[in-house]
Amino acid sequence: MATIRKRTLPSGAHAWLAEYRDGEGKRRFKQFKTRKLADDFLLTARGEVRAGVHVAESESVTVGKAGELWLATADARGLERSTADQYRQHVEIHIKPFLGATKLSKLNVAAVRSFEDKLRSEGRSPAMVRKVLVSLGSLLADAQERGHVARNVVREKSKTRQRGVDRRVEKRQKGKLRVGVDIPTPAEIRAIVGALEGRWRPLFLTAIFAGLRASELRGLTWRDVDLKKGIIHVRQRADRFNEIGQPKSEAGERSVPIPPVVTEALTGWKKVCPKGDLNLCFPTGAGSIEGLANMRRRGWMPVQIKAGVSTDTGEEDDDGNPIMDAKYSGLHSARHFFASWLINRKEDGGLGLPLKVVQDRMGHATVSITADTYGHLFPVDTFADELAAAQAVLLGSAT
Repeated sequence: MATIRKRTLPSGAHAWLAEYRDGEGKRRFKQFKTRKLADDFLLTARGEVRAGVHVAESESVTVGKAGELWLATADARGLERSTADQYRQHVEIHIKPFLGATKLSKLNVAAVRSFEDKLRSEGRSPAMVRKVLVSLGSLLADAQERGHVARNVVREKSKTRQRGVDRRVEKRQKGKLRVGVDIPTPAEIRAIVGALEGRWRPLFLTAIFAGLRASELRGLTWRDVDLKKGIIHVRQRADRFNEIGQPKSEAGERSVPIPPVVTEALTGWKKVCPKGDLNLCFPTGAGSIEGLANMRRRGWMPVQIKAGVSTDTGEEDDDGNPIMDAKYSGLHSARHFFASWLINRKEDGGLGLPLKVVQDRMGHATVSITADTYGHLFPVDTFADELAAAQAVLLGSAT
């Protein structure tokens, strides 16, 4: 049974006390300044009790405590170490400072929106704000399962319009990938290929013409390379902690055909490749997993400078010669080129593949990821002749 009683406080002010029984039959009380607030609370509480999801405020925990419990289950949920670390950063750096002391029962849609605005005002990017809100929603889902909160206000929050706005802002800030800026040009790739030698030649040829992610290159084994058929099977990867695991997604497990230049380079490399227990294609000299920073610093950047794919730093060495820097700092630029090579017309030296095939070769989880990232690279016919003919029919000699 639920009742509301008017109380006179020692100060002489009046308050309204809502009394009800929770799902276990225990009497609960909550005080309000107005009768309307008490009525609204009882209406919600009774509905939650009937649904079996009510959590009394006294039983609720803080957002900070809920975050600790959520993070503690990372191993049990089978999350990769890098993903668990990212969630931990979201909780410790972004969520706790603003919401850590707030009880879950006090968290509502308005509080989440205020939190969202606070993150932006503190300089977080739209992409980071979106990621943190996703983590907060997962945190609250975990708290729901534990019986610490009845509602997941992040997922209740109507985000459709705002999410669309955020993604549009994020896209404007990032801009489209540009050939010659983010994606090496065909001429630059020819120069890089010509400068490749030693252990870096088979590695970077595979990166350029098979489009494997750096983690997939580092985890690639010889048993997954079919040199006779010219196919690389991507079945595992090495994360940044040098732990071997599954590809990023189900779609990441794929088979990629490779051109003769890669097959020939891998065939020669296999004969002299350092051996190790992991049977890796591109290991360290001791046969262990190669580090990404080493691949980039000692391989990818120097070969660009050697090939003339570089930019002037504006500084000079002791002999007065300009100091050059690699134009493309990240190895992911090779993967971007691979995507553009798949997309470009055959007459332009590409493969001219359709979007769905490009998705499969790239190992993207959805075709929309491929379209959003590389859709602008697909050739667009201008239909100039058709437009001119239509204009002539419509306007005749009036123009």
